[in-house]
Amino acid sequence: MHLKGAVALVTGGGEGIGHAIAGALVREGCKVTITGRREEVLRAVAPGLGAEFIGADVGIEADAVRTVTSVVERHGRLDVLVNNAGFGMFKPLVDTTLADMESIYRTNVFGPFLMAREAARQFIAQGSGELINIASTSSLKGSAGRTAYGSSKFALRGMTECWREELRKHNVRVML
Repeated sequence: MHLKGAVALVTGGGEGIGHAIAGALVREGCKVTITGRREEVLRAVAPGLGAEFIGADVGIEADAVRTVTSVVERHGRLDVLVNNAGFGMFKPLVDTTLADMESIYRTNVFGPFLMAREAARQFIAQGSGELINIASTSSLKGSAGRTAYGSSKFALRGMTECWREELRKHNVRVML
């Protein structure tokens, strides 16, 4: 894919890996929008990146819909979605609560699902797109103390494989 002029959306783009990915996409000539829950962080870093920002929580359906819709309305298309937003929680099984699991899954599983669903609708309509899910080596092998995080990354890996098979016929590439 040629990145110059492409429209990209990076979740969790205010810091860490997402910030680095957004910066790399900007340097390649993309029009980049970053998202995150902490709007004050986005407001501070977006100008230095040369990116736009939308404060949003990927795990809230209305925010996911609003974010993708806003990017498409602003730029007329969406070419790349990088599902990067996520966080880790590392506790033994006996200390992990249902609230812990729900919190991790809200961001690490349901968030990528919601963002991918909305982006895929646009990608199918325009006949192309790049859907990139950022996972972890924790998606490959379970380990002690990683019930919440590891299982969320296993889920993301599984969804990626399903989406790749489903969206390939629409000229949409899905990567993990």
